[in-house]
Amino acid sequence: MIDRNRESTVQSATSRRELRDLVRSQLQMLLEQNNLQGAKTLLVPVQPADIADAIEGLPETMHAIVFRLLSKNEATEVYEYLDSSVQLSLVEDFKRQEVLDVVEQMSPDDRARLFDELPATVVRRLLQHMSPSERRATALLLGYEPDTAGRIMTPEYISLKEYFTAAQAIERIRSLARVTETVYALYVTDAARHLTGILSLRDLVVAQPDCTVGEIMTHDAVFVHTSTDQEEVARTIQRYDFLAVPVVDSEQRLVGIVTVDDVIDIIEKETTEDIYALGGLQTDGDNYFQTNLFNVARQRVVWLLVLLFTNTLTSGVIRANEDILERVVSLAMFIPLLIGTGGNVGAQSSTVVIRGLNMDSIGVNRAGWVIRREAIAGALLGTMLGLMVTIGAYFLQGDIVVAIAVGVSLIAISVLASVSGSALPFLFQSLGFDPALMSAPFITTAVDVLGVLIYFGIARLLLQVVQTSMAWAGA
Repeated sequence: MIDRNRESTVQSATSRRELRDLVRSQLQMLLEQNNLQGAKTLLVPVQPADIADAIEGLPETMHAIVFRLLSKNEATEVYEYLDSSVQLSLVEDFKRQEVLDVVEQMSPDDRARLFDELPATVVRRLLQHMSPSERRATALLLGYEPDTAGRIMTPEYISLKEYFTAAQAIERIRSLARVTETVYALYVTDAARHLTGILSLRDLVVAQPDCTVGEIMTHDAVFVHTSTDQEEVARTIQRYDFLAVPVVDSEQRLVGIVTVDDVIDIIEKETTEDIYALGGLQTDGDNYFQTNLFNVARQRVVWLLVLLFTNTLTSGVIRANEDILERVVSLAMFIPLLIGTGGNVGAQSSTVVIRGLNMDSIGVNRAGWVIRREAIAGALLGTMLGLMVTIGAYFLQGDIVVAIAVGVSLIAISVLASVSGSALPFLFQSLGFDPALMSAPFITTAVDVLGVLIYFGIARLLLQVVQTSMAWAGA
């Protein structure tokens, strides 16, 4: 049953992608024919998220045309789904009143994210022309630090009092349902707006009409503070399977909620940043493929210069060992193999450790255990790879000394790479740096330079042993 459900889900997702592509192509064709009525009719049954995808896939000159074909309410929903770059271009294309109509109806948290992208002069102008209530809600969010619960929360929630009966509470929900973010999670506050408990809509509906909220609510409420990092907010919602989590200020007063749809956006953003960081990229939250090429080059060149310097150090180590290379030229052909394998082993260790740190499945207090575990794993990997490489090198070169040197070096380099890959993320985390961004170039540096040193050291030692043995045999 589970497998059939998964297959159905995949098919459904595939069909939706095909539908979006079809809508986009038909919409572009109708606009090119100047058939605006046909384009408007085409969009009627389409979901707002799919309309947003269709708009983003059109030429930029068509964005504003399609947007004006939508009703006011639908335009607001579609606008919230659009990429920030498309939102900005539409702001520039719209007349002031058209912008205000859309921005005024956006949810405060989505509006705050939009204002983060807009120039300060545009934000001030928009705030001046918004209604007092919406201006206060937006200003409240903009007053908190970026990437915190205060910035991503919405002040649109339903609060109840403990003395409300179930019937009174349901009537209040009915009156506020259209202007709030969600009705499934309800929050109980006292006269000073302090959070005293939480209540699910399900528990409220099944309760007797004359039962009070205080009798059916959960007193042990899980909440986050306005200063809580957005990643911690996401982990809280994930840990407790919430649809929303309440946000309180320093005085424990309820000021907003963060909903699960906002958390999904956060997880996607943070995961993207971590993946870019593993490649030595800093995106600053921007869409990489919509970033100016000069900025792209500037972001990528930093760590490339670090790696270039690393290669210079590696070349220096090789030059310092020219004497042994002149005696056994075949040693040179295995340097790329050893460095490449070491880098791959180190990348594997750093990836699992960084992911563990991000998911809070491991902490800095367990660094010693993790590093020992990865060192043992590196030794096992190195032994398996080393045996195969030793055999292969012997058949390739026919020189047992070179073969043993390569095999033993591979074991040592694998252990070094595993230790470096697991230890450096902990080190940078404790120093306050992003372990994903900092680890990759330093692991490469350690493995390249120290790996080549280990290789030549082992080869030199083995050659000395062989020469000594031959001298003793000759004597």
